[in-house]
Amino acid sequence: MTFFTPPKLKDQEFQLFSSFIYEQVGIQLPPAKKTMLEARLQKRLKTLEFDSFEAYRQFVFSPEGRQAELVHLIDVVTTNKTDFFREPGHFDYLTQKALPDIIERRGNRPLEPTRIWSAGCSSGEEPYTLGMVLSDFAEEYRGFRFSILASDISTRILQTAMTAIYPEERIDGIAQNVKKKYLLRSKQKGRALIRICPDIRSKVAFRRINFMDSDFGIAEKMDIIFCRNVVIYFDRPTQEKLMWKFHNQLRPGGYLFLGHSETLNGLDVDFKAVGSTVYQKT
Repeated sequence: MTFFTPPKLKDQEFQLFSSFIYEQVGIQLPPAKKTMLEARLQKRLKTLEFDSFEAYRQFVFSPEGRQAELVHLIDVVTTNKTDFFREPGHFDYLTQKALPDIIERRGNRPLEPTRIWSAGCSSGEEPYTLGMVLSDFAEEYRGFRFSILASDISTRILQTAMTAIYPEERIDGIAQNVKKKYLLRSKQKGRALIRICPDIRSKVAFRRINFMDSDFGIAEKMDIIFCRNVVIYFDRPTQEKLMWKFHNQLRPGGYLFLGHSETLNGLDVDFKAVGSTVYQKT
């Protein structure tokens, strides 16, 4: 039996990987992340049977490696932490101010669906929360229709999101009436799992999107974009470029929701602050 001896990541190799990752997806990896990157990449080396980081780097940087391995490298460095109804004030603003404003400005196009993009959707809690909130809203506003696009750069986490299956402890913060309405419990004994109901699942379309691509590949203009706790991993120039892309993807008067620790202050973009980390296209 042969045992895998994990190699050590040299400083120069870390710099090469971090520069490559920044170039591909805009994520910054400061020196403090070296140990994290080393530990996570060692698993890929073991899987692919490489005995050094240099051999792995040469593979990833090759045309063949970019096609076969880049997606796995991105999975390694992305963080996927989210919850249902995270930052609940945003959903209050959405239903009490943003959606009524959009409906009023729509005027003679009342039946046109409101399009919402959950950008950086991770394991799916955010877009499914949006589906629940918007479905409740539709019961009050007759004729209101909506569609949700959910995207992430990690194919692995998108697969998790599309199953719509979660451990029961993940739904502790959801109101009981919402659980009864939109969640299904596993019928298998000993499996403490829930699944999002079919009606909500049908409202969400998932797609892999890299924010660094020149074009998102989205034909439709959006009314609302949720991109929360994502841009904190980008430097300010990258954030500004991304905000302009979001600006172009939004309809006039569209809304952008950022995470609680994110801000557009200091960025040269045509958004105005209308709420706590809520911005409107001007």
